[in-house]
Amino acid sequence: MRRRPNHLAGFGSLVWLFVVGLPLYVMLVATFQTRADYAANGPLGLPENLTLDNYINDLNDGFAQYFLNTVVVTVAVVGLVLLLVPPLAYAIVRSDGKATGRVFRLFLLGLAIPSQAVIVPMFYLINEAGLYDNLIGVILPTAAFAMPVCVLILTGVMRDITPELYEAMTVDGASTWRIFRQLVLPLSKGGLSTVVVFSSLQAWNGFLFPLVLTQSSENKVITMGLYDFQTEHGVDIPGLLAAVVLSMLPVLLVYLFARRALVQGLMGVGGK
Repeated sequence: MRRRPNHLAGFGSLVWLFVVGLPLYVMLVATFQTRADYAANGPLGLPENLTLDNYINDLNDGFAQYFLNTVVVTVAVVGLVLLLVPPLAYAIVRSDGKATGRVFRLFLLGLAIPSQAVIVPMFYLINEAGLYDNLIGVILPTAAFAMPVCVLILTGVMRDITPELYEAMTVDGASTWRIFRQLVLPLSKGGLSTVVVFSSLQAWNGFLFPLVLTQSSENKVITMGLYDFQTEHGVDIPGLLAAVVLSMLPVLLVYLFARRALVQGLMGVGGK
């Protein structure tokens, strides 16, 4: 039996496509126009003369350095999270001790503390440690504030691993490290992908810590570099939007390759 087409759903899809596509169109078209053409044609106008000057000027005016700094911060934050969170989550799941329970509750408390509430003591702490205006001073607090959510995600994923699997490997004489490496990590791929995406987004889009804890242009990241397009005489909108497009590409690629594992991790089914 043939199904009747759902015209209402089709119309709703078109409306949603328009709502999502219009801002993307405005952003992408503006990046291929000069400031004069953009001012003359408006945000919805078709470009008369396509140009790549906005992208070239962005890269030549220091945006490449901001991009590299952001990559360094993001890779370091993700590396710290992957180094510390999986063993911690495994210890919380497998241990019945009171100490691990307190540690887990301490991390859950971190979910309720916004970074804005501790930025002043964080500034003094980073300054006293000699890490002010240093990328390390941005990496450490960014990783610290990403860890509570990552611990919560991974503990939920690891609890889905059945006790029979642990018992089977224990009977085979597997050590704790071997169980963690050969059983827990492979079955937690979905959660690990979620942790990677979440921590990388936190680091890549971070604004408060770079704003307060860095000063020199050599240590600027992308979110701070976008300010360079605003002057006392106006805003270079095509150049700004070209920088936004460049900053979006890595995050978009990460999401495209990890979207399935990300959804699985958020649903708590891990990699099973």
